[in-house]
Amino acid sequence: MTRRRGWVLGIAGAIAAVAIAWAIVAAIMPAWYARLLYPLNNIPTLQAAARREQLDPALIAAVIQVESKWDPDAVSHAGAMGLMQLEPSTAQFIASQRNSPPGAPGRLSDSDVSINYGAWYLRYLIDRTGSVPAALVAYNAGEHNLAIWRANAQAAGRAFAVPRDVPFPETRAFVQNVLHDAGIYRRAYPGDLQPRIPGYAVINPAG
Repeated sequence: MTRRRGWVLGIAGAIAAVAIAWAIVAAIMPAWYARLLYPLNNIPTLQAAARREQLDPALIAAVIQVESKWDPDAVSHAGAMGLMQLEPSTAQFIASQRNSPPGAPGRLSDSDVSINYGAWYLRYLIDRTGSVPAALVAYNAGEHNLAIWRANAQAAGRAFAVPRDVPFPETRAFVQNVLHDAGIYRRAYPGDLQPRIPGYAVINPAG
């Protein structure tokens, strides 16, 4: 073996070793590594909104991560805006409610307003649907579609289940990604994301 060939093989081996090491780190996802991939901003607003709406702040953070990757200027093809990707009509509906959150509905690109309104809407949907997974389905696909899918499951003689009874791949992925990322946020930011609520939300049986 020539010296040049040995040098090339040595470099290739070192690169492969580093790649394997990073793959192991990514699979384990320790807190320090998770913080590199999963940012957390607007912590005081997020904590206050979580307390007000009786939500685990990790759930709110995960919705933001999946919806906008923390880009306050994000706008979807459907016109949803801000960190939590609410449509202006939804924001107007939220603002019209007696217990509406702080902030003007026309300022969805303001991160604090988006968090306050998005957390309120999550609580509203959880109360309406009775569970966090169903609420996330409605958050992504709308309450109308959720009602149709629940009726279809009932007609088939079974209880509605997520993701089995959700026909939209985008919505299935949204729910799965949010719940997955919420677990990562809990592990990555244990001090900042309190209180830790089993199931990610306080569920009111009365709705």
